Amino acid sequence: MRLLPPGCEEGWTPYAWLIYLSMFLVYPLLGHASALTWVLSIGAVAAFLPLYFWGYWLEGTRVLWPMAGILAIGLAFAQFNPGASVFFIYAAGFLGEIGEPGVAVRYLAALLALLGAESWLMNLPPYFWIPGLVFSALIGGVDIHFAQRRRMNRKLRMAQEEIEQLAKVAERERIARDLHDLLGHTLSVIILKSELASKLVEKDLTRAVTEIRDVERISRDALTQVRQAVKGYRSAGLDTEFRDAQETLRTAGIRVNASVETVNLTPAQETALVLALREAVTNVVRHAKAATCDLRLRRAASGCELEIVDDGIGGTSTEGSGLSGMRHRVESLGGTLDRDSNPGTRLIIRLPLDNVRSIGAA
Repeated sequence: MRLLPPGCEEGWTPYAWLIYLSMFLVYPLLGHASALTWVLSIGAVAAFLPLYFWGYWLEGTRVLWPMAGILAIGLAFAQFNPGASVFFIYAAGFLGEIGEPGVAVRYLAALLALLGAESWLMNLPPYFWIPGLVFSALIGGVDIHFAQRRRMNRKLRMAQEEIEQLAKVAERERIARDLHDLLGHTLSVIILKSELASKLVEKDLTRAVTEIRDVERISRDALTQVRQAVKGYRSAGLDTEFRDAQETLRTAGIRVNASVETVNLTPAQETALVLALREAVTNVVRHAKAATCDLRLRRAASGCELEIVDDGIGGTSTEGSGLSGMRHRVESLGGTLDRDSNPGTRLIIRLPLDNVRSIGAA
């Protein structure tokens, strides 16, 4: 059976605050109180303790219930024991849990008014109402302040946890997109070269062996790319990717027309264009049934444009995961992706001028 809730932010200090109950018991001790007074005083302490610990389990206006019980004990004993002012102080210590500071301060004012009214009506001594008013106001104000800080810290922790969770989700999505683009392209090339090698075995054994060695090299490269994708993919450059794309298209029996202007990109932009080119070429090889494919990289008034055009069957199908991942990368850099699939397919990716630095620029 726990006296305090799990994860209580006050730690062990609620037990330490019980030392102030000695203020209530010292008066019967000094006044050589009767047995009945002692029984009533100990009974008051016994009634107080469950209310005190119950208050730590509650939040909002529900905390008013144990506060009311503690105040009732203080009101009942105020006339007989000046140390009963400690119960008003204990009640004030829960005010911060009621709600926002504005609401809690109003309840603190009501508590002080109740203490003052009882002291005036019953003509209680100053050594009852002075400590009661001063320390109730002090403890109540401090608790309201720190309770608000605890609420703000909880919100901050929740926001941080949410940010961490979103970052994990975003990283998983990035890895999934990168693996889709990397492995989709690589496996397509492996299939093409394996099919070509099987056809060349009887006609040109030397070239067939070359193609098989290419399959081995590409497979090893794929393992490296998978490791890079997990850490954060970094491309070998657009020039290398354009050469690989032309080789892939030619292996698939597709004529290639390539036009590449020199543009200096940031690493993130270059990676986005490399993966876009790779995904687009993979789609041409797999689905387009094209005879010709044009690849163009050029500078434009709006920045930089990558264009992939094929004369295949086109189509109006919805975007798959590869194309949607491509669009997400481009748009995250402030760019746009346009697709026209009738007839053939024309894909244009634009990156804004502000994010593109041509050679010779500062």
